[in-house]
Amino acid sequence: MSSAVVIDPYAPSPGFLQRHARPLAATSVGLLTAFLTVVAFPPYQVPEAAYALLVPGIYWAYTRPPWRLFVTTLFVAQALAWTILLGWLHNVTWLGLFLLGPFVGAWVGSWFLAARWLLPRMVGRTVPVRLVAMIGLAGCWVVIEWTRSWLLGGFPWLPLAASQWERTSILQIAAYTGAYGISFVLVMVNLGFGAYAHRLFREGVTGINKRSQEFFLALFLLLACVSVHFQESFNRRGYSVPWLKIGLVQPAIAQEVKWDPARAPAILETLTQTTLEAASRRPDLLVWPEAVTPMAVRGDASAQAFVESLIKRSQVPLVLGSIAIEQPRTADEAWYNGAFVVTPEEGVGARYYAKRRLVPFGEFVPLRPLLGWIGKFVPIGGDFMAGETSAPLLVVLRGQPTVVGPLICYEDTYPQLARFSALSGASALVVLTNNGWFGEGGAAYQHAAHAVLRAVETRRPVLRCGNAGWSGWIDEFGVVRSVVTNAQGSIYFRGSRVVEVTRDVRWVDRPSFYVEYGDWFVAACAVLAVFGVLLLRSSEGQSVGNPAEPSETSQKLN
Repeated sequence: MSSAVVIDPYAPSPGFLQRHARPLAATSVGLLTAFLTVVAFPPYQVPEAAYALLVPGIYWAYTRPPWRLFVTTLFVAQALAWTILLGWLHNVTWLGLFLLGPFVGAWVGSWFLAARWLLPRMVGRTVPVRLVAMIGLAGCWVVIEWTRSWLLGGFPWLPLAASQWERTSILQIAAYTGAYGISFVLVMVNLGFGAYAHRLFREGVTGINKRSQEFFLALFLLLACVSVHFQESFNRRGYSVPWLKIGLVQPAIAQEVKWDPARAPAILETLTQTTLEAASRRPDLLVWPEAVTPMAVRGDASAQAFVESLIKRSQVPLVLGSIAIEQPRTADEAWYNGAFVVTPEEGVGARYYAKRRLVPFGEFVPLRPLLGWIGKFVPIGGDFMAGETSAPLLVVLRGQPTVVGPLICYEDTYPQLARFSALSGASALVVLTNNGWFGEGGAAYQHAAHAVLRAVETRRPVLRCGNAGWSGWIDEFGVVRSVVTNAQGSIYFRGSRVVEVTRDVRWVDRPSFYVEYGDWFVAACAVLAVFGVLLLRSSEGQSVGNPAEPSETSQKLN
């Protein structure tokens, strides 16, 4: 006997919001996620957005949206956000931008898959289970960020921690956990806000039970970061002492003329003028940016003679970025992107630093048998060779041997490279870079944010010299102490500045916890992520205070 469906003719018809609830939710979550992700990072000055950029997706995940809709929405949001954040890449290649932006977005956004699976299962569980699962989910974010430093060659650009480069109060835990600890805390705060919002608006709890233990755990971790800040960096009086005067030279050589032999005399004249201008203020050390000379300072006698003559005139030692050609004009010829020390007495030093992390399609073509047709966008030489050692450079300053650890171009986005330089005895890190490829957009500020993280992790001052900006120096606690700008306040100009560098005597020749023990925190996060999943699975069917939500098998995965 079949039962007929009775339709009430007087029932009100569904309204617009009811009929379009899912598309409206997806659109709202996608747009808000993309917007908050973009403005959280430089050059936009809204770092507080990093505390909420995951909240729309987290809150939506709690409601068990269809998997296909959820995944599609968050992928589009992340692809859009990262294409905007990497928009400066269009100065080199539009194709690369539209490939890399969505790829990085999918890589970062893969975390939402874990959130969609885990968060609905947290509803109604006991407090310990929910907190452990929450910690495991934050640990999952850290593991994903860590994979970006090595998987497929690595692209660790803009970890979540980089959003806080101008907020030193949360940065100090990086000296213990690396920058991954900052990202962990930010994700925990996002999860805390999301859990609190779900508890208030979806679980129907009232009174004192509205309190969210997830939120209070996140708040506790945030306060712990602030307490480390007060303990280690707030009270610095008597510890920060004058150290060196550094002359930073920005020749602002345009990329379209940099490797044109006909423009070499003009480039050398620019280097001469800006260098002598800086030397006239009697710094202890001059610094030039990456690959600044139009010829190889090692392997080209005329380039070497030019640099040595100029430094003899200036009577100030120099650290510069240039090309090294080993065994030139032979079958074994090898090109390196290097950093060199030049002194008035001895000229170009025999030892130099060779860049360890090369830029794909800039300095080499990955998988050349398959992708060789693409070629390099740097129109010199063949594939560069990678350096194999983190051995720093030695230069005598104020009569004392001073050890500096060079990082060339985007090497300062790799925590381990800076760590190895500090382990090798570097008293300071020197970043030589050329952001001239990427115009005057956000690339220079995004890149500089990584140098702040490296300073805190290693507790070493970071001196940074760019071809046309961002140049300046950052102290051991991530405080940007000086930025080289012109009269109009722009970092993009040709000229030089001399900056007074101090150092904290508490950290002279002393390694930070992170330098000593490396990425222990990543391993801990991996263990926590697995433990959180296992604990949640073992407690399936156990709920407290809330009815169990419908199982996922009852939903259509459309």
